[in-house]
Amino acid sequence: MPNQNAVVSRTIRLDPPLDRAPGEMLRGERGVSVELEGGRRVRLDPANARSAGFAQVLDGLSKQGLPVYLEVDPATEAITRLLIPHIARVISITSSEGALDVELDRSHGRHVLPLGQPDSADLERQLREALKSGAPVIVSEDDAHNIIDVREFPSAPEGLLPPFPPVALREPKPLPLIWRWICWPWWWFCCLSKTKAQQVFDAMAATSCNPLTVPAPCIPFLYPDDGCWARAHEMCRLMINMGLSPRKVWIDHSGPLLHVNTRNNPQCYVEWGWHVAPTLCVRGPKLFQTRRMVIDPSLFTTPVSESTWKGVQGNPNATLTHTDASQFWHGGGTDPTYAASNAILAQYRLALQNRANQVGPPPYANCP
Repeated sequence: MPNQNAVVSRTIRLDPPLDRAPGEMLRGERGVSVELEGGRRVRLDPANARSAGFAQVLDGLSKQGLPVYLEVDPATEAITRLLIPHIARVISITSSEGALDVELDRSHGRHVLPLGQPDSADLERQLREALKSGAPVIVSEDDAHNIIDVREFPSAPEGLLPPFPPVALREPKPLPLIWRWICWPWWWFCCLSKTKAQQVFDAMAATSCNPLTVPAPCIPFLYPDDGCWARAHEMCRLMINMGLSPRKVWIDHSGPLLHVNTRNNPQCYVEWGWHVAPTLCVRGPKLFQTRRMVIDPSLFTTPVSESTWKGVQGNPNATLTHTDASQFWHGGGTDPTYAASNAILAQYRLALQNRANQVGPPPYANCP
């Protein structure tokens, strides 16, 4: 049974609209209230240090047309907790120890339904019905990605879920051997030096978001939980604008999920079904030797080899696949205008800001 003090709403209207510093507005005579679906109103408590951050996240969700999950104090109607749900279709449900692993489209992260909880059976029923029907649902989860609420999505979500063609990942056809032999020395000169590769990496890392303000168009590297395909696409755009020729490398789990230790998640790790990052051709270490180096500021502080990148993801049986920079999504499809990429980055910027507002900004001192 859903939390009686929780509300999920696609309608978010701040009253008054957020037109100056949230803290100043909260301290004003009127304060700030929020109108939700059905005309319900809740309030932002000026005594709650997180309320200014709640106002900023709510304003961002309203502008993006995204829903919100709120928990409200029944005595005061003040917001006590805010989560950003997924609007997604359920792709698969598999059993794990004491839980169900739920795969959502438009997500590469792990989503877990713990069993044995008072509302587990009802949530499982809703998820299995969504899997069978293919209808999108609104899935809310806590910061550890445990599913706590599932609601029907009441209308067609074409604007929020742009269709991607179901094209499988394909390795590009290699150049015929004779042409590789003829062209090989010139490839070396076209690839970057190690120093230049580090400069490119630093340029990408410099776009990282301040977790408390997340100014666009920053890239939310500090929210590694999800959204890697949009981060990779935006990095490729920036590299192409620098006159470079990036490609992408994709990793898929085989058996256990990919598991990465990180100080940028309060749980000190994230788990993925797959992951993607850009690669660049880099010279060395020997004369006329080249290799693809991965540019992934969500995991590293320097370009790394593909074997190193794979190694930190905790699954030696995982497989790597290479594509050109244009492939946007794991299953195929492109985003030549970067509109879908920008929308996804905006969503995960808010996820980073919301986490930083409620549990503090990363890195987290409790993580080794």
